[in-house]
Amino acid sequence: MPAVIRPIPARGLRVIALSASLLAGAAFAQNTPGQSQPAPVNSAQSLRLPEAPQVFGNSMPSVVKATAIVNGDIITQTDIDHRLALLALANGGEIPAEELARLRDQVLRNLIDETLQIQAAKSAKIEIKQTEINRAFERVSGNVKKTPAQMETYLVANGSSKDSMRHQIEGEMAWQRLQRAKIESGVSVGDDEVKAVLDRMTSSKGTEEYKVGEIYLTATPATAAQTMENANKILEQLRNGASFAGYARQYSEASTAAVGGDLGWVRPEQLPPELSSAIRQMTAGSVSNPIPIAGGVSILAVQDTRKILTADPRDAVLSLKQVSINFPKGTSKSQAEPLVSRFTEAARNVGGCGGAERIAGEFKGEVVQSDQVKLRDLPPALQQLMLPMQVGQATQPFGSLDEGVRILVICGRDESTADEPTFDQIYNQLADERINSRSRRYLRDLRRDAVIEFR
Repeated sequence: MPAVIRPIPARGLRVIALSASLLAGAAFAQNTPGQSQPAPVNSAQSLRLPEAPQVFGNSMPSVVKATAIVNGDIITQTDIDHRLALLALANGGEIPAEELARLRDQVLRNLIDETLQIQAAKSAKIEIKQTEINRAFERVSGNVKKTPAQMETYLVANGSSKDSMRHQIEGEMAWQRLQRAKIESGVSVGDDEVKAVLDRMTSSKGTEEYKVGEIYLTATPATAAQTMENANKILEQLRNGASFAGYARQYSEASTAAVGGDLGWVRPEQLPPELSSAIRQMTAGSVSNPIPIAGGVSILAVQDTRKILTADPRDAVLSLKQVSINFPKGTSKSQAEPLVSRFTEAARNVGGCGGAERIAGEFKGEVVQSDQVKLRDLPPALQQLMLPMQVGQATQPFGSLDEGVRILVICGRDESTADEPTFDQIYNQLADERINSRSRRYLRDLRRDAVIEFR
């Protein structure tokens, strides 16, 4: 019987490709594990380039001013500076000086792509109205608790502009609608494909898997040392607090760069041996050293771990009361120890959730109640502390003399259940990945046909 083909649902402002590794059947930028590894293929082989080419004419100057004309539309140095400032704001601070030149080049490439997307939408008679952009700008401003006027002032004060953000919004809207018109209507997923994914997930039940991000840099034997040096520079920034997803978008050369390097949920055996070995030694929240693999270097980030189709106790939802006590400024550790010791003893004998107010009164503390708190959302150290705890028990005191010492009392605990994904969830994930793949090819074709003049 032929498979039933279902319509593709509408997407949000930006189409996000979910890695099919979540479906226990993903293909990655690297070779698929469990299969014999083919010999590396030279991607430039079809060009038949000479081994020692002779270069004619004068070389380009070492510094090229980063401006461009894309099919007649101009990208100025100011455009690049404003977008670079937006990128700095998104990453929570200033951009390191050693990264500035490389990021400037990346921002120019992003602006070229954005311009091509807007142009393609206009050619397809897709209109993005100014009123729609205004509403989107208002929503973005509201998300950071600012009015549009305050947001404009904030952007200017940080080296960017309202126009830069509005242009980015227009590009995202144009690209989303262009994908819907040109790509989504032609994508289909068969029922048999979805069933095959569900069957694979069932057969893998209980297997450990990891939510992984990757930054992948290509290398040849001649560039291996330089690539490793670049990877170590990126790692240094990551360990200093830089956003992994942000750096993956800017530097990764894998297809997952567009989604911040997100590989989704993967099992170690799905990865190449070098990555598989590394990931088994990693814990949630850790970032690997650069790992040499065939064709390049990878940096992995493990964001979380779980067992397939198995209930995770960290998904429990808690009702909590927090009791906190504060110390006068300048209190020393030795001065605070007697009070903290008594506070610790009181926590051991809290006597249930109702005892929180009694302890607060005894120590002149404060009680804050919070319901619907996911255990997974607490700091990792508290997760481990509270996993074996029962309703009515309190944690050991934690905190600092400057910010206060506190305890958490568990007033309620709803354990999670292992729900298998539905047919429609799997269907939509497969469709999203297919749409993302075709979108990348479509953008590649736009670049190929563009007339771009660099100044």
